[in-house]
Amino acid sequence: MAMELGLNGRVAVISGGSKGIGKAIARGLAAEGVDVILLARGQEQLDQAADQIRKEHRVKVLPVSTDITKADSVKAAAARAKAEFGTVHIVVNNAGGPIRRMDRQILWPDSDWMDDLNLKIVGALRVTQAFLPLMPSDGTGRIINISGTASTVVWAPALTHALNNAAMNQATGYLAHDLAAQQITVNTVIPGLVGTEGREVWADNLAKQQNVTKAEFLSSFCKRMGILAGRWADMSEVADTVTFLASDRARYFNGSKVVLDGGLSINPNPRPA
Repeated sequence: MAMELGLNGRVAVISGGSKGIGKAIARGLAAEGVDVILLARGQEQLDQAADQIRKEHRVKVLPVSTDITKADSVKAAAARAKAEFGTVHIVVNNAGGPIRRMDRQILWPDSDWMDDLNLKIVGALRVTQAFLPLMPSDGTGRIINISGTASTVVWAPALTHALNNAAMNQATGYLAHDLAAQQITVNTVIPGLVGTEGREVWADNLAKQQNVTKAEFLSSFCKRMGILAGRWADMSEVADTVTFLASDRARYFNGSKVVLDGGLSINPNPRPA
């Protein structure tokens, strides 16, 4: 028997939705008949993503240029969502920045630390706060946060990544408790290494530098990193996990931290700094 997810006709907002994991999540939800609101800063890339999703899945897509480091911008996005859809069932907090540079983060000025935290964890709280009034209390409300294994595994250049991801995990439990009376569930997906567009380009470049194929480079790299699966995740695998958590089938998941890392975090093998 097919697994009916019960998502057709619902509405989701995805931060960082114009590319990478966020866009993959939007496509995964749209494939189940979910109308989507895409938040990101760049309007051109948002429009391209929206056009692609509309053509693929014939759902409504609202691209809204939004700076989640600014409360007024997030509130304006929520107002547009209310005018267009009235209700938002699913909030996916995915936005976050890349590692800005590779020097020792303990030597950064505190403004750089705060900029990173302002974008991911505080940005997620802003989005949640702004869209919460649009969420129903009938058991269909879902908040799904995208964290990462840097929350528990030490990566040398990833201090602020780790702080953001650990905070997302903690906020998930807090919000699950806080919103239980409204029948809104809150869960986190914790991906390991994911083959985003940027990482694919990075792998291409390093493979050329080492005079090996991309497949050979990735096999060696993932082995060194201690990924038991021997590969990194496809973005669609993150999207599938989020889609399930958003569905009626996952209504008893609440406050959960769903690890999706190919065995990275349980492997005792040493990892390179």
